[in-house]
Amino acid sequence: MDKLQKDIISVLTEDARLTAKKIAQMLGKTEKEVSEAIADMENGGIIVKYTTITNVDEDSADVQALIEVKVTPERSKGFEAIAEEISSFDEVDSVSLMSGGYDFCVILKGKSLREVAMFVSERLSTLNGVISTATHFILKKYKIDGVKLSVDSEHRMAVGA
Repeated sequence: MDKLQKDIISVLTEDARLTAKKIAQMLGKTEKEVSEAIADMENGGIIVKYTTITNVDEDSADVQALIEVKVTPERSKGFEAIAEEISSFDEVDSVSLMSGGYDFCVILKGKSLREVAMFVSERLSTLNGVISTATHFILKKYKIDGVKLSVDSEHRMAVGA
């Protein structure tokens, strides 16, 4: 990646709604240079997706879970084959290789706790090479992609014995 691309990525990371014209003004470049650089990064797979971070009531949203997965990597393919297989499921938002007691961190969404549990028990844990899983349901988000969400003190989660 060249300097212009890095600068554009930096600006878009802060606000993906900015136009090529505005980015060009900010970086002292022409709109054409910026537009072409953005198109090159989109076509080259550097910019994969533009997204929105929302801070809405999660009560009606899908259930989200973080699943730790321990696997036995395939000979000559390592972790790539199993990562590809896990990534192919529509319910899976992200798959990351990680260090520690588990090999993968899988983030997925489902309509209910039961749906997520069924996915893990019937589809994920039955894959060849999967040794074990640990499922953690995401209850509340306080910060997403570096953006702190406001905390509404009237809607605190009750903690009891």
